[in-house]
Amino acid sequence: MLLDNVQSSLDEINYNLKNVEERREKLIKGTRDVISLCSKSIVALHHDEMEKAEMNMHQAKIMLDEFRQYSKTDLYKYVSVAEQEIVEAYGLKSVIQNSAIPSMKELNVSGPPYITGLLDCIGEIKRMVYDRMRIGRGEDAAKLFSLMQDIYSSVYPFAVYDHLISGMRRKLDVAKMLIEDVRAVVTEETRRNMLIKAIDSLERKLESVH
Repeated sequence: MLLDNVQSSLDEINYNLKNVEERREKLIKGTRDVISLCSKSIVALHHDEMEKAEMNMHQAKIMLDEFRQYSKTDLYKYVSVAEQEIVEAYGLKSVIQNSAIPSMKELNVSGPPYITGLLDCIGEIKRMVYDRMRIGRGEDAAKLFSLMQDIYSSVYPFAVYDHLISGMRRKLDVAKMLIEDVRAVVTEETRRNMLIKAIDSLERKLESVH
């Protein structure tokens, strides 16, 4: 039959596509759960609920390691977003605990999501800066602002790989905007504190005269 070879090829293609579709469905649901756990852990970190955050992050990491077997190379993009969230969560935890941010190998993630996850972490640090300023811990806020700048400066050289790292340029632009926003607030707060100190000093001098 003229179509014997064609039919055997089509059967093989159908089998392969079904396999891809099944793995894709598992990855979509699985990584959605991983991302949700990471989001919950970040919220918990900001509310100083470290135990709850660590539990969610640990579970997310275990799940991601399990789902990674379904991605292979053809469906890697579905794992990439979840890896990015893992980096962001663990990065924020390290900043809060004042410990070294884990390496790519420690988190068992690939390069591109490690970079974009670090950039996303800048936004979470911005929130910490504002929280510290709100309670009068200006020195801590300044250190955190410096960390935001350091992360950005470290990652910026990878802008040349924007065509290889999805969303790289946009995340860099967002990070830069966040840093400039914080710079304006920190500068204003510094000037305000200097003015208050100058007024207090003047008042003390006037009191001593009288």
